[in-house]
Amino acid sequence: MPAPNPPLHPARRALRAPLLRRAAVHAVALPTVLLALNIGLGTAAHAYEPATAVAHTTGRPTAPDRATVTEGQVREVAPGGVLTYPSVTSCLTVTVRLRDGGLVGAHASLFQVPGELRSDAILTALGELVGHRSVAAVQVKGAVGAWHPSYFTKAIESYGEGEQVPVPSGQDAAGIGREVSRGLGLPPSSVTVEDVPDGDQVVS
Repeated sequence: MPAPNPPLHPARRALRAPLLRRAAVHAVALPTVLLALNIGLGTAAHAYEPATAVAHTTGRPTAPDRATVTEGQVREVAPGGVLTYPSVTSCLTVTVRLRDGGLVGAHASLFQVPGELRSDAILTALGELVGHRSVAAVQVKGAVGAWHPSYFTKAIESYGEGEQVPVPSGQDAAGIGREVSRGLGLPPSSVTVEDVPDGDQVVS
């Protein structure tokens, strides 16, 4: 007999009802997301490994031509390569376009997937992988209406019992763009934010 699912984090309970009411507008399938999280789906086989000083030099390992970036992960592909973000429902993807043509991407999850990065750690990990390389642009896509900009600095899981979790009141693309630019140490003008329908995202 399978073990019973653990109780929802109080912050998840606080957000669940208002976000579900917004589902029709923002196409955020939170019940599906919460079910997947509770039964452990979406856990990636390969965990993100922070970039090292060596990786930022000419001795950097060669990036693959294709990579799949699941929730809570950061990945990179070589110039001309393709990043795939599967099942983007309540998530945001952040793709850094390097001037050499390479892509570095992060799949920011509204709720943490077991074993993967939380929303308040994803930009730091992305910035570490980019390192000191020149950036041409940053593209943020996904469920903009499901995200409060502060989730990039304090994940939903960080809130304890009785604490008020910020709930998005609309599509704050400007606020999300500012948080992403700040988290990556890049000018706000380099970041674009786009609300897109549910589904897979393929970036090349």
